[in-house]
Amino acid sequence: MLPTLTTYNRLDGPKPLFRIPFGRIAITVVSLPLSSFIFCVIWSLLFEFERSTSTHCDVPNYLPSISAAIGNYDPQKTVWRLAITLQLPARLAVSKMYMQYYKDTIRRSRRTLAVIACLLNMIENFALLSLSLWTSMDNYPIHRNSFVVFIACSEIYMLISYFLIKNGRKVPLLPMEEKSLLYKRNLFIINVTAFILAGYCFMRHNSLCEPGVYTFFALFEYVVVLTNMAYHMTSYWDFHAMHVTFDWERGLYLSQF
Repeated sequence: MLPTLTTYNRLDGPKPLFRIPFGRIAITVVSLPLSSFIFCVIWSLLFEFERSTSTHCDVPNYLPSISAAIGNYDPQKTVWRLAITLQLPARLAVSKMYMQYYKDTIRRSRRTLAVIACLLNMIENFALLSLSLWTSMDNYPIHRNSFVVFIACSEIYMLISYFLIKNGRKVPLLPMEEKSLLYKRNLFIINVTAFILAGYCFMRHNSLCEPGVYTFFALFEYVVVLTNMAYHMTSYWDFHAMHVTFDWERGLYLSQF
């Protein structure tokens, strides 16, 4: 069960046992999937190159797909699963933080969209966990369906959250929030473009079996994953003034200043 994250002023109540800037936590959380992703790709290239880059077309290919890099072989599979499992509670807690953030900053007429965005974000996280635990080799139907849910929820969430902050606010944007919004827009555009190009390369590879096309598919897949991580990292600027605090009276909560 996730801890209740309630916002308090720093000066209220007893002295906290610890107080950590949210930005530090955001960097730590995103470093889990990022570092494991980089490890899996590099390990696959160094030690599983032939197996991880081969396809049914039997043409030259120089990069493993994400499924091959993170889900088909050990230790990559174990490292990736561990990272995704460890990051899940923090990602869900951040989603809860955004629900409070939207209540404080978004007009009442847009609250339903805010709830939808947070639900989509939670479903996205569980779908990511599911497709990581059940790989295409372990159980293809579960992996495929989880991937579809992950991508759909991810793209819709990014679009809704951007427009909520862009057009639904009842209070002006702070400078750090403006920076976050700019990153959100650019990352969403790159993410969607890379996803479309990855789909095109995948279909072209399967139909024409041209050398190197699957490499571009894998490369665009990487861009989709990395921009997804970066989009969620924009919480660093949305909550730049927040600290995660603990004291014996209130437990774990968010504080300002």
